[in-house]
Amino acid sequence: MSIRIIMADDHAVVREGLSKSLQEQENLEVIGQAKNGLMTVELVRELSPDLVIMDIGMPDLNGIDATRQILRESPNIKIIGLSMHSGKKFVTEMFKAGAKGYLPKDCEFDELVDAIETVINGNMFLSPSITGVMVETYIRSAAEKKSSAFSVLTPREREVLQLMAEGNSTKQIGRRLFISPKTVEAHRLRIMNKLEIDNVAQLTKYAIQEGLTSPEP
Repeated sequence: MSIRIIMADDHAVVREGLSKSLQEQENLEVIGQAKNGLMTVELVRELSPDLVIMDIGMPDLNGIDATRQILRESPNIKIIGLSMHSGKKFVTEMFKAGAKGYLPKDCEFDELVDAIETVINGNMFLSPSITGVMVETYIRSAAEKKSSAFSVLTPREREVLQLMAEGNSTKQIGRRLFISPKTVEAHRLRIMNKLEIDNVAQLTKYAIQEGLTSPEP
């Protein structure tokens, strides 16, 4: 029986190229593609895949929070992070969200196939190129107590911050999240207070640094 996969990446060339290559494998089937986190969550609900290959820096909802949402509803689905980000913050937060594997986008295709098989069989997979990052994380964890957006902000506050950083107005954010403009403003004030940041430019910079969104290419 084929492993049913959803491919999530906001870059069409990457998404479609990898999907085509995966389809050529005997036991793999790409049943859906998503260009942002919200679409990924919706596709998972609709198609119930075995595995999701998840980019991190996607618009509307980042891959880390999309992973959290998916696994909250469907804990048996396996998720592999595939990202241009290989810093310890991104790797750690993806695993904390529940991912079972993580690879950089410049990995060999055979490594991705190996990761899929490893994760489907119930094991964890970490690309050898990132192993050193994780070792360093654990060595320094006792000394490093700096909190990330994923521990300081609530999921809703992260959604609001990401949409703010992506240039959406208060009304647009309200429509996207089905909440009132007044509620959006309340979230914005709480975000600023928690982060001790009082302007949108710095909030945008913070959101990019924390992996909530990506800088414009």
